[in-house]
Amino acid sequence: MSGAERLDWIAAPGRPVRGEIRVPGDKSISHRAVMLAAIADGVSRVGGFLEGEDTRATTAILGRLGVRIEAPSAGERVVQGVGLHGLRESAQPLDCGNAGTGMRLLCGLLAGQGFESTLVGDASLSKRPMGRVIEPLTRMGASIRSSNGLPPLRIQAKNNLHSIDFETPVASAQLKSAVLLAGLYAVGTTRVRERQPTRDYTESMLAAFGWPIRYQPGEAELEGGHRLRATDIAVPGDFSSAAFLLVAASVVPGSDLLIRDVGINPRRTGLLAALRAMGADIVEENPRRLGGEPAADLRVRHAPLHGIDVPPALVPDMIDEFPVLFVAATFAEGTTTVRDAAELRVKESDRLAGMASALRTLGVAVDESPDGAAIHGLGTKGRLRGGRIDSLGDHRLAMAFAVAAQRADGEVAIDDCANVATSFPGFIELAAAVGIGLEPAPTP
Repeated sequence: MSGAERLDWIAAPGRPVRGEIRVPGDKSISHRAVMLAAIADGVSRVGGFLEGEDTRATTAILGRLGVRIEAPSAGERVVQGVGLHGLRESAQPLDCGNAGTGMRLLCGLLAGQGFESTLVGDASLSKRPMGRVIEPLTRMGASIRSSNGLPPLRIQAKNNLHSIDFETPVASAQLKSAVLLAGLYAVGTTRVRERQPTRDYTESMLAAFGWPIRYQPGEAELEGGHRLRATDIAVPGDFSSAAFLLVAASVVPGSDLLIRDVGINPRRTGLLAALRAMGADIVEENPRRLGGEPAADLRVRHAPLHGIDVPPALVPDMIDEFPVLFVAATFAEGTTTVRDAAELRVKESDRLAGMASALRTLGVAVDESPDGAAIHGLGTKGRLRGGRIDSLGDHRLAMAFAVAAQRADGEVAIDDCANVATSFPGFIELAAAVGIGLEPAPTP
């Protein structure tokens, strides 16, 4: 849902969070799986694909670039790869919708093509900075025009790029991935170095598709000029989606929840470490690998939490989970302090400002700083007051406040929730099934 369509929620205390569930497939892996399958030689099958608006936007774009992608059933994609140089020019702009991951990765993929492309997005995505991706790609020889670093992005035809030795200025897996994808089309060895290691989904998936790549935490390098071989990918459950349910079960007394098949890539699960440091009772069961990624079933039970200073080293590994961490901090004893998280100000919304403002509306003391916040917890028995808050069209804020409302004295009206469909389709139904009090607001 996007554009003029709007969806609001009413959240209120439900019952203890209990049951056995699966969350939708990992969004980051779903994007990468269909992109690499599209430029591989042969037919790839992707299972566990996220049926969200962001990932569907990416598959639609690949279709417009000449890739045949079939959906035999929900969560399944069969991709007829066209090879590294088989994409075709689209006569129309390529609409990424709300998908920042899709736009940044496609920018790298399209930078070395022999045809022009224009990437556009919705109103929210059109305000998100792309300059950090444009800069290294330009150094590789790409020609990308933008509006002061904002979409739309007009990528001009380039038959050959040259390699780069690039140190990322910020911790961003999307930035690293864009450079590596462009490196597939570059002459020589492309190297990306990071001061703070980020998730290695692109590196491990390139290896799964047979591209020679050398990587370790904080560094990756590959040579251009090889080929990708079709392969089958099983996408694990999205840890970012599981995060809302992990926190809900942690803060609602009497909860005992099992979430199956969750991806637990160590570059993605900083929230798990933070919650455990706060006293959360979360156990990994049945560890295994899905689609080359570590996965496990996560058992979470209610436990009293206490405030912590979030270690800066965890920040890159939990950048998408901070809204729901703020909720955990709200019901902890003492103060939780977050630093070095300025990246939160340039996500789908300014998440620091949005969370701080809404929590204050609901009765929580929050001290905001340029790169973080201090949340003064209400304690293990504390409760929010009811009220009305604006999710700012940000799916993660909307779901975080649905969780927070489970410890409120009254209803919490959450405005502008339609974009939850970008990452967690069926969230209301799944949340209600495990005891979370949540429903669509009545249509005026």
